[in-house]
Amino acid sequence: MNIAIIGAGGWGTALSVLLHGKGHRVRLWAYVPAHVSEMQAKHENVHFLPGVPLPPELEISNDMAHVVEGAELVVMAVPSHTMRQSCQKLPRLSLPVLSVSKGIENETGKRMTEVIAEILPGVPVAALSGPSHAEEVARGTPTAVVASSLDAALARLVQQTFITDRFRIYTGDDLVGVELGGALKNVIAIAAGITDGLGLGDNAKAALVTRGQAEMSRLGVALGARQETFFGLSGIGDLMVTCFSKWSRNRGVGERLGRGETLDQILASMEMVAEGVKTAKSAVMLSQRIGVEMPITREVFAVLNEGKSPRLAMRDLMTREAKPE
Repeated sequence: MNIAIIGAGGWGTALSVLLHGKGHRVRLWAYVPAHVSEMQAKHENVHFLPGVPLPPELEISNDMAHVVEGAELVVMAVPSHTMRQSCQKLPRLSLPVLSVSKGIENETGKRMTEVIAEILPGVPVAALSGPSHAEEVARGTPTAVVASSLDAALARLVQQTFITDRFRIYTGDDLVGVELGGALKNVIAIAAGITDGLGLGDNAKAALVTRGQAEMSRLGVALGARQETFFGLSGIGDLMVTCFSKWSRNRGVGERLGRGETLDQILASMEMVAEGVKTAKSAVMLSQRIGVEMPITREVFAVLNEGKSPRLAMRDLMTREAKPE
């Protein structure tokens, strides 16, 4: 297939390498022209995926119209807060669009495929999500994810396009659950990192991740998702890897907050995006809009946006009113 990947961060680059390895013709769009020149010269994405060689045949460009021209599938791999702007730059499309971004738009509370569908009405949409750090996928470590779409044929197309003996794809039709799982787990991962930074131990982290999964599921079901989705790859699977992995940017942000750094200091030192920082705001907005209790998410939001100390946030979670599980 001819495949256009919009977004040359770590994930977009890793998928470019994977798809090229399957024999697909891939064009990769990068936002910064200097980034394009550097990747072309060094055959490596030194900023977002260092140590992974890029195939010389991989075409990299800053011209979005050129990247999309002749494509049979467009993969949106941009940060969630730039999804709307990126879609607005695309030429009019009639081909399928796959979102691999994990976030919820702050201003509207919309999932990424909802944003795509709004900007590109009538275009078939799908989402790919699951426990899949770019650093490991690009190096060929075994990974399993789920391709979800309301269009079963499109989900199968994504499955067949991406699947390899090291990258296993399942299909599903719970688009709401798959996208919310991928987005909300980043917020819980920040909380998990805070427990690491505070040195609170394994018991605390296990409890937090378990209760975090419960509130992810609670919000998802209220928004139309199926509860079982949150026990699958895009739910508990992605939650576990993001809360425990050394590659997890969201967990890393939380750990640094727990150790006493400010959010401004942390973000100023990062090139990559920690999606949970912005998603916390969207999640709190959605939970308040529909009346769903999300205490961990609310405390993460308070630490990120209201200056609350991480230690006080953890104490307030532990001293909430006693209730049945």
